[in-house]
Amino acid sequence: MKVSIITIALCLLASVASAADRWQTLQAIHWVENPNNSTRLGAHGELGPYQFRQATWKMHTKQPFHLANNRAVADQVAVAHYEWIKAGLIRNGIEPTSYSIAMAWNAGLSAVINGRAPARTRDYASRVNNLVMDLKNRQLASSR
Repeated sequence: MKVSIITIALCLLASVASAADRWQTLQAIHWVENPNNSTRLGAHGELGPYQFRQATWKMHTKQPFHLANNRAVADQVAVAHYEWIKAGLIRNGIEPTSYSIAMAWNAGLSAVINGRAPARTRDYASRVNNLVMDLKNRQLASSR
């Protein structure tokens, strides 16, 4: 069976678009979670640009938790967590939009799957989603 160049090109474009969506969502999560880049432990033990809790951090890396303040390491863990959330949403028939991913980031995947995310989480997800839309609009404007 031959794979056409068009099929390969479409797959590559989809991959690039997916990576852009992920970056935009993670950037927006960072802006909402830790806009001032605080390196202090949060009230609930969260740390770093994405405000990871230690249990979430340990799901995706063996690196020590204090490295959540290291942006390069935190970015790697954020990508892994984003992809874990995305896969969980898809497995449960939920579209992995920036809104649904932000809800799961804030309240946990099971809260989103069970439809039990609190109102404050919906507000959080709306803020993230609005920032993602702004990033996409800026990107469109700059490409013209």
